[in-house]
Amino acid sequence: MKRYLVQTMGCQMNVHDSRRIEEVLSADGWLPTDEPALAQLIVFNTCSVREKAEHKLMSALGTVRGFKEERRDVVIAVAGCVAQQEGERLLQKARFVDVVIGPDNISELPALIAHAQGGGAPVARTVFDVHAPAFLEATPAPSKLEVTAFVTVMKGCDERCTYCVVPYTRGPERYRSSDAIIHEIRGMVEGGVREVTLLGQTVNSWHEPNADEPADEAPPWSERLARTSQFAALLRRIAVEVPELGRLRYTSPHPRHLTDELIEAHADLDVLARHVHLPVQSGSNRLLKRMLRRYTRELYLERIARLRDAVPGLTLSTDLIVGFPGETDEDFAQTLELVREAGFVAAFAFKYSPRPNTPSLKLEDDVPEAVKAARLQAVFDVVAAQQRPHLESLVGTTQRVLVEGISRTDPKRSTGRTARNEIVHVDGVDLEGAFLDVVIERANEHSLMGRRLSEAPVERPRFPHRLKVVG
Repeated sequence: MKRYLVQTMGCQMNVHDSRRIEEVLSADGWLPTDEPALAQLIVFNTCSVREKAEHKLMSALGTVRGFKEERRDVVIAVAGCVAQQEGERLLQKARFVDVVIGPDNISELPALIAHAQGGGAPVARTVFDVHAPAFLEATPAPSKLEVTAFVTVMKGCDERCTYCVVPYTRGPERYRSSDAIIHEIRGMVEGGVREVTLLGQTVNSWHEPNADEPADEAPPWSERLARTSQFAALLRRIAVEVPELGRLRYTSPHPRHLTDELIEAHADLDVLARHVHLPVQSGSNRLLKRMLRRYTRELYLERIARLRDAVPGLTLSTDLIVGFPGETDEDFAQTLELVREAGFVAAFAFKYSPRPNTPSLKLEDDVPEAVKAARLQAVFDVVAAQQRPHLESLVGTTQRVLVEGISRTDPKRSTGRTARNEIVHVDGVDLEGAFLDVVIERANEHSLMGRRLSEAPVERPRFPHRLKVVG
């Protein structure tokens, strides 16, 4: 019996890719295990957005080196962005690794494993599917519970932010047809999925793929900006053609593509969550220019103000980088000021770290580590100070909650999220997949506690996934 273990490091895109890896392996007769001692295959699915993730990979590989030496039949594979970034070099750094595979080559994994099991030499397969993009489509069928699901609408990135390694690890932008997207979402909903999150590196730059357009050549910026209203049209089509979908989210959008049409879609479509994660990275125009973000703090604040006017009560979260080369105390003060003015109730913030191939490598990394750490903590403190009163303001209200599963800390409770992305813990089990009206009784540091209004039994959806590769 063939058993595998997948360890995921990184973002939602990596989580999505790990699911696709699992499905590819399942279709090839593999079964999952949580015990390394039982596995004939161990896969590390990696992220390279931050330097720490690479260190984490090498540390994790170190833990299985002795295991590999004792059991030569075990195949060690590294997938994801570090695999794409390092390629053959990773095979030199860790000579006991058998397979290095990039995100676009997941469907080839069974053949590469068979090659390794047959005594073949270690191999790196990191080829972008630029000219014939393929997307792994999951089709539900009754066996495994899943309440929320990710659907890829595009991959790659043409933005070229100076700090970002993604264009070099995910390739140029390639888009999936709206017909294929609708087909996958409809199948998921028919199988029981309640909430879908559309995924893309700059998800709101999506447009219908053009067969006549060179896939490895980014179109002019003026043309790209004109296309971004197509994403709003996609959201409207999903709402109309899959009316049974309970909730729709997307991540991660780019502020430049928060168009009038997209704001109007948020105002018009009940299915769209009342929460947007909109990365800003810095509140300093000088640094935004150095980062090549192509917007100003004023434009960012103007667009989120319009979004909030269109959707009262909408919550915002963001991404921030502290300690970017040349960041002064004044630059950072402007970032904190923007965080307060935007009213973010959550944020993913990181200390700048130099990434391979990125233009910012030419800039001196001149902010001391201690200063970066202090600035990072200051960001978290300001966001927490804004999150607390927001959560406390919800005590005594009734919120619509989609239950996602059993609480990790209390097996007698279930956990879900509101449309505004607040985490809510509620008494009771066997509630997965249910939309519940919950009275909020207490605010915790980062979540809410509540009781459901009705004790009526709820039906739980069950399904697994069957995988197919679509071109």
